[in-house]
Amino acid sequence: MRALGEEAGEPVRIFFTGGATAVLHGWRKSTIDIDLKMVPELDRLYRAIPALKDRLQINVELASPLDFIPVPEGWEERGRFIARHGKADFFHFDLYAQALAKVERGHCLDLTDVEEMIRRGLIDREEALRYFARIEPHLYRYPAINPAAFRRAVEEAFGRHTGRP
Repeated sequence: MRALGEEAGEPVRIFFTGGATAVLHGWRKSTIDIDLKMVPELDRLYRAIPALKDRLQINVELASPLDFIPVPEGWEERGRFIARHGKADFFHFDLYAQALAKVERGHCLDLTDVEEMIRRGLIDREEALRYFARIEPHLYRYPAINPAAFRRAVEEAFGRHTGRP
């Protein structure tokens, strides 16, 4: 965060997702990459990332739940503040969007992360079901997603039927 903040020549918000959130919240000791979303997207930071990756010996991916599932408007406001370094403010990407993207992906580590988010009180099962109900009508925009399979995975992860056929 310090390295990115030093490179930011103007105000920027950087949203972490995935393993970075897990590491910063303390239930994982490491992650294989740092997934982030920049708002606004700054060429200066894009140009700095390759050198930072080499210097810090860490992989950086420009990815967020927005790339994989529908995310309701207002996701930026739902981000949880982490820190400010230089002109960069760092946040956790909308935790419900992160959890649902992990459920959709369905990898064992992702599902373990979701359970840890619930256990630590970062997300609530009932609210996750409501969040899914909000995004479900928009799944058609993501042809790689099987809506019925995603619904079943959400019901299994969050513990009850959503009431949909």
